[in-house]
Amino acid sequence: MKIAIFKFASCSGCQLELLNLEEELLKIAGKVEIAYFVEASRKLMKGPYDISLVEGSVSAPEQLEELHKIREESKYLIAIGSCATAGGIQALRNWAQLEEYKKIVYPNPEWIKALEKSTPLSEHVKVDFEIRGCPINRKQLLWVLSQIIIGREPFLPTHSLCIQCKIKGYTCVLVAKGEPCLGPVVMAGCGAICPSFQRPCYACYGPSDLSQTTKLAQQFMEKELSKKDISLLFKKFECWRPKFKEVVEKYE
Repeated sequence: MKIAIFKFASCSGCQLELLNLEEELLKIAGKVEIAYFVEASRKLMKGPYDISLVEGSVSAPEQLEELHKIREESKYLIAIGSCATAGGIQALRNWAQLEEYKKIVYPNPEWIKALEKSTPLSEHVKVDFEIRGCPINRKQLLWVLSQIIIGREPFLPTHSLCIQCKIKGYTCVLVAKGEPCLGPVVMAGCGAICPSFQRPCYACYGPSDLSQTTKLAQQFMEKELSKKDISLLFKKFECWRPKFKEVVEKYE
Protein backbone atom coordinates (compact mmCIF):
# COMPACT_ATOMS: atom_id res chain seq x y z
CA MET A 1 0.00 0.00 0.00
CA LYS A 2 1.48 3.33 -1.12
CA ILE A 3 1.07 6.39 1.10
CA ALA A 4 1.84 9.96 0.05
CA ILE A 5 1.99 13.05 2.27
CA PHE A 6 1.50 16.53 0.82
CA LYS A 7 1.63 20.05 2.28
CA PHE A 8 -0.17 23.24 1.29
CA ALA A 9 -0.46 26.46 3.35
CA SER A 10 0.38 25.34 6.89
CA CYS A 11 3.09 25.17 9.55
CA SER A 12 4.00 21.47 8.97
CA GLY A 13 2.93 20.64 12.52
CA CYS A 14 0.62 17.82 11.43
CA GLN A 15 3.35 16.20 9.35
CA LEU A 16 5.63 16.35 12.38
CA GLU A 17 2.98 14.49 14.37
CA LEU A 18 3.26 11.70 11.82
CA LEU A 19 7.03 11.60 12.30
CA ASN A 20 6.56 11.70 16.08
CA LEU A 21 4.79 8.34 15.90
CA GLU A 22 8.30 6.83 15.70
CA GLU A 23 8.06 3.25 17.05
CA GLU A 24 4.33 3.06 16.46
CA LEU A 25 4.88 3.97 12.82
CA LEU A 26 7.36 1.11 12.47
CA LYS A 27 4.61 -1.34 13.41
CA ILE A 28 2.72 -0.54 10.22
CA ALA A 29 5.82 0.05 8.08
CA GLY A 30 5.70 -3.52 6.78
CA LYS A 31 2.20 -2.93 5.46
CA VAL A 32 2.83 0.37 3.70
CA GLU A 33 5.35 2.18 1.55
CA ILE A 34 5.92 5.89 2.09
CA ALA A 35 6.02 6.83 -1.56
CA TYR A 36 6.03 10.63 -1.30
CA PHE A 37 6.99 12.67 1.76
CA VAL A 38 9.11 15.76 1.05
CA GLU A 39 9.38 16.55 4.77
CA ALA A 40 11.16 13.28 5.53
CA SER A 41 12.67 11.73 2.41
CA ARG A 42 14.37 12.52 -0.90
CA LYS A 43 12.85 9.40 -2.42
CA LEU A 44 9.75 10.70 -4.18
CA MET A 45 7.66 8.27 -6.18
CA LYS A 46 4.97 9.22 -8.66
CA GLY A 47 1.32 8.20 -8.21
CA PRO A 48 -1.12 6.65 -8.16
CA TYR A 49 -1.32 6.32 -4.36
CA ASP A 50 -3.55 4.22 -2.13
CA ILE A 51 -3.69 6.89 0.58
CA SER A 52 -2.82 10.57 0.35
CA LEU A 53 -2.56 12.66 3.52
CA VAL A 54 -2.84 16.37 2.81
CA GLU A 55 -1.95 19.08 5.32
CA GLY A 56 -2.68 22.75 4.77
CA SER A 57 -5.35 24.96 3.28
CA VAL A 58 -5.79 25.95 -0.36
CA SER A 59 -4.39 29.48 -0.39
CA ALA A 60 -2.62 29.86 -3.74
CA PRO A 61 -3.59 29.14 -7.38
CA GLU A 62 -0.92 26.45 -7.84
CA GLN A 63 -2.18 24.63 -4.74
CA LEU A 64 -5.64 24.36 -6.23
CA GLU A 65 -4.20 22.84 -9.38
CA GLU A 66 -2.04 20.41 -7.39
CA LEU A 67 -4.98 19.38 -5.21
CA HIS A 68 -7.00 18.25 -8.22
CA LYS A 69 -4.03 16.23 -9.42
CA ILE A 70 -3.63 14.59 -6.00
CA ARG A 71 -7.32 13.71 -5.98
CA GLU A 72 -7.03 12.04 -9.38
CA GLU A 73 -4.03 9.99 -8.26
CA SER A 74 -5.39 8.95 -4.86
CA LYS A 75 -7.69 6.10 -3.99
CA TYR A 76 -8.22 7.54 -0.50
CA LEU A 77 -7.66 11.23 0.30
CA ILE A 78 -7.45 12.29 3.95
CA ALA A 79 -7.36 15.93 5.05
CA ILE A 80 -5.24 16.30 8.18
CA GLY A 81 -5.32 19.26 10.56
CA SER A 82 -7.39 22.42 10.92
CA CYS A 83 -5.86 24.07 7.87
CA ALA A 84 -6.84 21.24 5.54
CA THR A 85 -10.24 20.62 7.14
CA ALA A 86 -11.36 24.20 7.90
CA GLY A 87 -9.02 26.75 6.32
CA GLY A 88 -6.89 27.17 9.46
CA ILE A 89 -5.62 30.34 11.10
CA GLN A 90 -4.93 31.81 7.65
CA ALA A 91 -8.70 31.76 6.99
CA LEU A 92 -8.86 34.84 9.21
CA ARG A 93 -8.02 36.75 6.06
CA ASN A 94 -11.35 35.66 4.58
CA TRP A 95 -12.96 38.54 6.47
CA ALA A 96 -10.35 41.06 5.34
CA GLN A 97 -9.14 42.64 2.11
CA LEU A 98 -6.27 40.53 0.82
CA GLU A 99 -4.73 43.26 -1.34
CA GLU A 100 -4.53 45.67 1.59
CA TYR A 101 -2.70 43.11 3.73
CA LYS A 102 -0.26 42.35 0.92
CA LYS A 103 0.66 46.02 0.69
CA ILE A 104 1.24 46.22 4.45
CA VAL A 105 3.26 43.01 4.83
CA TYR A 106 5.31 42.70 1.63
CA PRO A 107 7.66 45.26 0.05
CA ASN A 108 6.70 43.89 -3.38
CA PRO A 109 3.06 42.79 -3.09
CA GLU A 110 2.84 42.28 -6.84
CA TRP A 111 5.06 39.22 -6.46
CA ILE A 112 2.57 37.50 -4.17
CA LYS A 113 0.07 35.27 -5.92
CA ALA A 114 -2.63 34.25 -3.46
CA LEU A 115 -6.28 33.32 -3.60
CA GLU A 116 -8.74 35.74 -2.07
CA LYS A 117 -9.73 33.16 0.55
CA SER A 118 -8.01 30.35 2.45
CA THR A 119 -10.27 27.32 2.13
CA PRO A 120 -10.42 23.65 3.23
CA LEU A 121 -9.76 20.88 0.72
CA SER A 122 -13.41 19.80 0.76
CA GLU A 123 -14.48 23.03 -0.95
CA HIS A 124 -12.66 21.89 -4.07
CA VAL A 125 -12.47 18.08 -4.19
CA LYS A 126 -14.02 15.02 -2.60
CA VAL A 127 -12.33 14.28 0.73
CA ASP A 128 -12.76 10.72 1.97
CA PHE A 129 -11.96 11.42 5.63
CA GLU A 130 -10.92 14.27 7.92
CA ILE A 131 -8.64 14.23 10.95
CA ARG A 132 -9.06 17.51 12.80
CA GLY A 133 -6.83 19.37 15.21
CA CYS A 134 -4.09 21.98 15.40
CA PRO A 135 -2.05 19.91 15.28
CA ILE A 136 -3.74 16.53 14.83
CA ASN A 137 -3.62 13.88 17.52
CA ARG A 138 -1.03 11.40 16.24
CA LYS A 139 -2.82 8.51 17.95
CA GLN A 140 -5.93 9.34 15.95
CA LEU A 141 -3.84 9.37 12.78
CA LEU A 142 -2.37 5.96 13.58
CA TRP A 143 -5.84 4.59 14.31
CA VAL A 144 -7.26 5.86 11.02
CA LEU A 145 -4.36 4.49 8.97
CA SER A 146 -4.57 1.15 10.75
CA GLN A 147 -8.28 0.86 10.01
CA ILE A 148 -7.81 1.58 6.32
CA ILE A 149 -4.93 -0.88 6.06
CA ILE A 150 -7.05 -3.73 7.41
CA GLY A 151 -9.94 -2.81 5.15
CA ARG A 152 -12.27 -1.07 7.60
CA GLU A 153 -13.99 2.27 7.25
CA PRO A 154 -12.27 4.63 9.73
CA PHE A 155 -14.15 6.60 12.36
CA LEU A 156 -13.35 9.03 15.16
CA PRO A 157 -15.34 10.37 18.13
CA THR A 158 -17.60 13.32 17.27
CA HIS A 159 -19.02 14.13 20.71
CA SER A 160 -18.24 17.34 22.59
CA LEU A 161 -15.10 18.03 24.59
CA CYS A 162 -17.20 18.28 27.77
CA ILE A 163 -17.53 14.48 27.74
CA GLN A 164 -13.73 14.14 27.99
CA CYS A 165 -13.61 16.66 30.83
CA LYS A 166 -16.25 14.70 32.73
CA ILE A 167 -14.46 11.38 32.18
CA LYS A 168 -11.16 12.82 33.43
CA GLY A 169 -12.76 14.62 36.37
CA TYR A 170 -11.70 18.13 35.35
CA THR A 171 -13.41 21.11 36.95
CA CYS A 172 -15.56 22.95 34.40
CA VAL A 173 -13.98 26.35 33.83
CA LEU A 174 -17.20 27.65 32.28
CA VAL A 175 -19.34 26.81 35.32
CA ALA A 176 -16.80 27.13 38.16
CA LYS A 177 -14.82 30.13 36.93
CA GLY A 178 -17.24 31.75 34.49
CA GLU A 179 -14.63 31.77 31.73
CA PRO A 180 -15.80 31.60 28.08
CA CYS A 181 -14.90 27.99 27.28
CA LEU A 182 -15.91 26.55 23.89
CA GLY A 183 -15.86 22.96 25.16
CA PRO A 184 -19.66 22.49 24.95
CA VAL A 185 -19.60 22.95 21.16
CA VAL A 186 -16.17 21.54 20.28
CA MET A 187 -15.41 18.02 19.08
CA ALA A 188 -13.35 15.82 21.38
CA GLY A 189 -9.93 14.59 20.29
CA CYS A 190 -7.20 16.53 22.08
CA GLY A 191 -7.76 14.89 25.46
CA ALA A 192 -9.03 18.19 26.94
CA ILE A 193 -5.51 19.59 27.27
CA CYS A 194 -6.44 23.20 28.01
CA PRO A 195 -9.14 22.45 30.63
CA SER A 196 -6.64 20.16 32.38
CA PHE A 197 -4.68 23.35 33.13
CA GLN A 198 -7.87 25.20 34.12
CA ARG A 199 -7.88 27.13 30.86
CA PRO A 200 -10.86 27.44 28.50
CA CYS A 201 -10.96 25.42 25.28
CA TYR A 202 -9.79 27.25 22.16
CA ALA A 203 -11.70 25.03 19.70
CA CYS A 204 -8.77 23.42 17.87
CA TYR A 205 -11.00 20.55 16.73
CA GLY A 206 -13.98 22.53 15.46
CA PRO A 207 -17.66 21.93 16.15
CA SER A 208 -18.94 18.62 17.52
CA ASP A 209 -21.70 16.70 15.80
CA LEU A 210 -24.55 18.32 17.76
CA SER A 211 -22.97 21.66 18.63
CA GLN A 212 -25.23 24.64 19.35
CA THR A 213 -22.78 27.45 18.65
CA THR A 214 -25.33 30.25 18.43
CA LYS A 215 -26.88 29.28 21.78
CA LEU A 216 -23.48 29.23 23.47
CA ALA A 217 -22.70 32.62 21.97
CA GLN A 218 -25.96 33.93 23.43
CA GLN A 219 -24.91 32.66 26.85
CA PHE A 220 -21.65 34.57 26.49
CA MET A 221 -23.68 37.69 25.70
CA GLU A 222 -25.64 37.17 28.91
CA LYS A 223 -22.31 36.96 30.75
CA GLU A 224 -21.64 40.46 29.37
CA LEU A 225 -19.00 39.55 26.81
CA SER A 226 -18.85 42.07 23.98
CA LYS A 227 -19.85 41.11 20.44
CA LYS A 228 -16.25 41.59 19.36
CA ASP A 229 -14.95 39.22 22.04
CA ILE A 230 -17.52 36.58 21.08
CA SER A 231 -16.56 36.87 17.44
CA LEU A 232 -12.88 36.49 18.30
CA LEU A 233 -13.60 33.37 20.39
CA PHE A 234 -14.95 31.58 17.33
CA LYS A 235 -12.48 33.21 14.95
CA LYS A 236 -9.47 30.97 15.39
CA PHE A 237 -8.36 27.58 14.07
CA GLU A 238 -11.74 26.44 12.72
CA CYS A 239 -13.35 29.79 11.92
CA TRP A 240 -14.40 28.88 8.37
CA ARG A 241 -16.58 25.94 9.40
CA PRO A 242 -20.27 26.84 8.87
CA LYS A 243 -21.30 26.58 12.54
CA PHE A 244 -18.45 28.82 13.69
CA LYS A 245 -18.71 31.10 10.67
CA GLU A 246 -22.36 31.72 11.51
CA VAL A 247 -21.44 33.11 14.92
CA VAL A 248 -18.57 35.20 13.57
CA GLU A 249 -20.77 36.82 10.93
CA LYS A 250 -23.54 37.48 13.45
CA TYR A 251 -21.30 39.20 16.02
CA GLU A 252 -18.61 40.66 13.72
